[in-house]
Amino acid sequence: MNMTVPRTKIAITIGDPAGIGPEVTWKALADQEIGNLAQWIVVGESWLAEELNAEVAALDYEVSSVDGDFRPSAPITVLDRGQLLTSQRELGEVIAACGAAGLDYVKSAAELCLAGKADAMVTAPLNKEAVALNGTHFSGHTEYIADLCGRDDSRMLLYNEQMRVVHVSTHCSLAEAARVTKERILKTIELGHDAVVRLGLNDPQNAVCAMNPHAGENGMFGSEEIDRILPAIEQARASGINCVGPFPADTLMMQAVRGKYDLVVAMYHDQGHVAMKVHDFEHTVNHIRLKCGQIGRG
Repeated sequence: MNMTVPRTKIAITIGDPAGIGPEVTWKALADQEIGNLAQWIVVGESWLAEELNAEVAALDYEVSSVDGDFRPSAPITVLDRGQLLTSQRELGEVIAACGAAGLDYVKSAAELCLAGKADAMVTAPLNKEAVALNGTHFSGHTEYIADLCGRDDSRMLLYNEQMRVVHVSTHCSLAEAARVTKERILKTIELGHDAVVRLGLNDPQNAVCAMNPHAGENGMFGSEEIDRILPAIEQARASGINCVGPFPADTLMMQAVRGKYDLVVAMYHDQGHVAMKVHDFEHTVNHIRLKCGQIGRG
């Protein structure tokens, strides 16, 4: 008896319509290896899909709109959100209407996942300045999607097959990142550990970056390691988490690339992002596991 296994449904948000997201999305789907991986739902505008089909690549797709019975069946479905007119978009410009539309696409894709109409979602880039022009506070996809899912606490986890890095802080100033509390560091260790266990790593080896160069040199270059980071690590160990550090980030990232650690806890955005993007930019995603499924890339 032949049985057809349903393909995974993945929603893709096209990002800011004035940015690179729509073109990258269309080019990716034109790659047969990617196109055949799943059943794709492109969340955006039907008129923009027509432009992309004429200028970037000719794809076979159907157009749909959201209603109570929305159940995509085509290999590629363009979910027409009707948020933007052609006249409201100019490539490369920061436009409030494009920022609002891009945020709507993220919300719509997350709602598809929550309703069980999509199994996962992938996000193209948004322009935070364009979103902010609408009076909306938006610090990033991670926090926004977590809020849509009713989660009070979330962290960014960058993931590829060799490395995983979770961040204590992300989209804030370096001065604000340096004021991080022991409690937030501990919660980040716990959330990161739980995430990699859910990803299939049993008893992961977790390591924590220092905030300062040379891990502070016993207080010579700052006391964050002594006052906040080490106490958080010790409390995590007491709860049964395999956790070591704080170690200088430059050495720790090199050791993680070589396979010594399963998860690295980075103190701030660039400390984690630079290492991951230099190591493997093309295959690294921002991986979130929430009620609405698997969400990436950021």
